Amino acid sequence: MGEVQPQINAPISDDFCVRPCTLTEAEENSPEINNKSLLTRYKWWFQMLLYSFFLLSGSGSATILGRLYYNNGGKSNWIATLVQVIGFPILIPFLFFTTADTENRRRPLALAAFNVAIGVFLAVDCLLFSIGLRYLPIITYTLIGASQLGFNAVFSLFLNRQKFTPFIVNSLVLLTVSSTLLVFDPESGDSTAASGRKYVVGFVCTVAASAGYAMMLSLTQLAFQKLIKKETARAVMEMTIYQSLVASIVVVIALFASGEWRHLGGEMDGYKRGKVGYLMNLAWTAVGWQVFGVGCVGLIFQVSALFANVIGMLGLPMGPVLAVMFLGDRLSGLKAVAMVVAMWGFVSYIYQHYLDDLEMKERQRSEDGVQLPLVDQRGASAAS
Repeated sequence: MGEVQPQINAPISDDFCVRPCTLTEAEENSPEINNKSLLTRYKWWFQMLLYSFFLLSGSGSATILGRLYYNNGGKSNWIATLVQVIGFPILIPFLFFTTADTENRRRPLALAAFNVAIGVFLAVDCLLFSIGLRYLPIITYTLIGASQLGFNAVFSLFLNRQKFTPFIVNSLVLLTVSSTLLVFDPESGDSTAASGRKYVVGFVCTVAASAGYAMMLSLTQLAFQKLIKKETARAVMEMTIYQSLVASIVVVIALFASGEWRHLGGEMDGYKRGKVGYLMNLAWTAVGWQVFGVGCVGLIFQVSALFANVIGMLGLPMGPVLAVMFLGDRLSGLKAVAMVVAMWGFVSYIYQHYLDDLEMKERQRSEDGVQLPLVDQRGASAAS
């Protein structure tokens, strides 16, 4: 499959590739080749921006709605978990607007087994996130979630051949320090008033969920590289739908096995916003998490698991700001310091990507003797 570039562990795609290209002088000056390359580059950036918007908007809105569910009388962790994965039917109509690709079915059993395994893992991971969201203030919950980038970097090192550099290590250290600071700030008076013991439970569950989700991202990227091998919008949708379907089945079984389903009627009647508010909260939370899932899987397909996590960290300030504005959370001095440290770690990681991009472009110029865009159309030279 060729050597993966240092800064991007992207699967090889028939439509896009991130690699040095060899064009003759005639091809370089060909208007047709230049136009195709320019169109491909614009298309790639449009998809990147679209997936990034899905990821950030879906995550921010769904997290706030999840917190509101608990604040207004919701008590079921399994219901809070179910809405994170049950929204997949809204994606099914989009499959009719995409073309089935038989080349992605070369190893159907292996791909099916992978989707089932990740679906089960996703159900457990979403439960841990739900517990963390129940017992932690939004600000604390969001900042601890920043540790996901560090976990993803570690998993990417072993699973996706991601290289560690001084800036990456600096980023990991800062994100770890940011999360550790929050252990010493179990304040009351936020949007949740959990006891010290529940605060610790929420903290541990959120850290474990962040690590688990980071591992799922790296495994998903590995599956794209080894099992799917071709980038299509349909593949993104199908993987999201199948994994969410498996996770939904697991959560529904757990909901009935735990007996929580017996209390749902009383929970709905006692919800502060009424029955309609209860149902609307759950419905829009499900939509938000599904939009987030499409954006996340799309970014993994386009670039890498680690890059998807980095874009997710762009939304780091969104949660605390929205929590202060709409939920009455307090931004204490220690939390503010933790946020600054986390953002410092994020900037350190982004700067490493910037250096890697410059290095790759310089290598392209030295090998090919011409300056080419980062993303090119693989079939361009063949078409000439």
